[in-house]
Parts: sequence; structure tokens; C-alpha cells
Amino acid sequence: MKICIYGAGAVGGLIAAWLARSGHEVSVVARGRQLEAIRAHGLRVRDRASGRTESHAVRAESDPARLGAQDYVVVSVKAQSLQDVAAGIGPLVGAGTSIITAMNGVPWWFFDRLDFGNGSQRLESLDPGGKLARAMPTDRIVGCVVHLAASTPEPGLVSHNMGTRMILGEPGGRNTLRTQRIAEALRQAGFEIEVSDFIEKEFWVKLLGNVSFNPVSALTGSTADRLIEDPEVKAYMVRIMREVLAIGRAVGVDAGIDPEARIDMARQLGKFKTSMLQDLEAGKTLEIDGLLAGTLEIAAKAGVEAPFTQSLFGLIRTRALSSNQYRPTT
Repeated sequence: MKICIYGAGAVGGLIAAWLARSGHEVSVVARGRQLEAIRAHGLRVRDRASGRTESHAVRAESDPARLGAQDYVVVSVKAQSLQDVAAGIGPLVGAGTSIITAMNGVPWWFFDRLDFGNGSQRLESLDPGGKLARAMPTDRIVGCVVHLAASTPEPGLVSHNMGTRMILGEPGGRNTLRTQRIAEALRQAGFEIEVSDFIEKEFWVKLLGNVSFNPVSALTGSTADRLIEDPEVKAYMVRIMREVLAIGRAVGVDAGIDPEARIDMARQLGKFKTSMLQDLEAGKTLEIDGLLAGTLEIAAKAGVEAPFTQSLFGLIRTRALSSNQYRPTT
């Protein structure tokens, strides 16, 4: 199949490399030093366990118009970069193109197939004016929840640190051939793939950890294991998780997991830096609105109080503003 990865960072780069390894026609949209490195040396993946590095030849362009219509476009960027994707994705989308959203946080299409609000609700904090929805319509979407650890220690190099699990599903659970085909392609490429008939729930399970661990790790400069080991910090994160659970239940999305069980999921990854802490240390813009603003907008629509989550939003936003690492969604 012809597959383009829009955002060849840690997760996107791993997906691109493994799909290329399994014989698909893979391209990536990249810029700057990442683009230069991929063109010069291929897309390299280093397995942390073995230390082995493989290089995979993929076509890399900064201008999506050079790549043409695809069978699948995998959008693997932070939420603050989605407006740029919306502006550039058009040439990649043909009559039969499917769009995979492989990203953290609440997706902009979250309400589109839920009973809550009868599909009329829109997340203004994530998609002001509906630009994302117009560029990437829900009837083309396959949601993808990623449960693996990867990083980019240098341009063009992905470190695969742990895990291969991804969960796929179309909004509202009406999975079609578009989901089956990409699920099989990813499975053959080496990923552990599950197909869900309620992908919104799987996003919410992941969100419990993202909303708590990511900002707290960035504020404290701590790896996840240290946050879990500190009883006061752990208790604070559990309070946030309970708020997020209540928000989901109020709109018909019950994550069905206890905070302690969700913390155990993070504990299994060992000593790791969250993506937000990595971005903070690298001087990159932080994924604040995608994780927190969207969650709090849902809380407001559902009439759920979330004071711990609200205060965390204010704290991490202020921290990021102090180092010019916050870009509000516009």
C-alpha cells in the first residue's frame, strides 16, 4: 500500500520504518534537520535492548504536494501541530484515502460519534473554527492509541525503547475495511495490534496517564518511576485520574480502569521520561492544550468539576510560558 507518515518523530518514525521494512511504499513529511538526516542516511531505528540499528529507505519531503494521493495517511504529531497538518494534508487525500490519528490526548473528532450531544458537540479548544474537521473528516478517520516507548536521540534516528502495542478503531465503533487493512499491515510490520469497537474508551484510558504523568513530570523534572514512588505525588496524580474518569463517564465514555491499575501500566515501562519532559528539556513546544484544555472543555460541557486538573493546567501552562514553550491552539 501507499502510506504517508505526517510527522516522522519517535512514534511516526517507527511506524514508517517498520512499514517500509515490510514492503509498503512509505513516505514521510518532515522538515529541517530531520528531513536532511532521513534523506542522507535513511530512517534509522535503534533497538534499545539489543543495540542494533537498522536503516530504512523512505521518501522524505517537506511539501506534501510532491507525494500525491495516498491509501493511508498516518498523522503522528503533537496536538499543537495539527493546524499545520490541516493546511498541508490536502494533496495526500484522494477519493479513497484513510487518515490514521496516532497521537496522545483527546482527538478533535472525539464527540462526533458519541451519543452525548447527538454528534453536535465540537471541541473549540482543539479545533477552533472546525479547520481540522474540514481537512480530515470523521468518515475517513481510524483512531490509533499507541502503547509503546520511543524517542529521537538525534535527527533521523528513532530509539525503540519498549513495547509494540497499538489499538485501532473508527469513531463510533463502526469498523470497516479501512481499519482491517491497516491493522493487518501494521501487524505484519511487527506491531501488536488490537481492533476496538469503542476507540473513544481506549483514548480515555491512555488519557488518564497522559493528563497526570506528563505535566507533573515536566513540572518536577522527574522520570515516571520517581513520581510513582513518592506517596504525595502519586496521591496527587490519583486525584487527577479520578477527575478524568468522572469526566469521561459523564459523556458516556467509561475507561473502566482504576487509577492504581493505570499507574501499574506506567510502572511496567520502568524508568522513563514522558514525552512532555523530553520536549521541555529539548526546548520544544509542549503538548498542553491537546492533553489538558480539551479534557477541561469536555468537563465544562458535561458539568463536571475538576479542580485538580484545572490547577495542573494553569501550572504547566505558566511553566511553559516562562520558557516560551506554549503555543495556544488558534
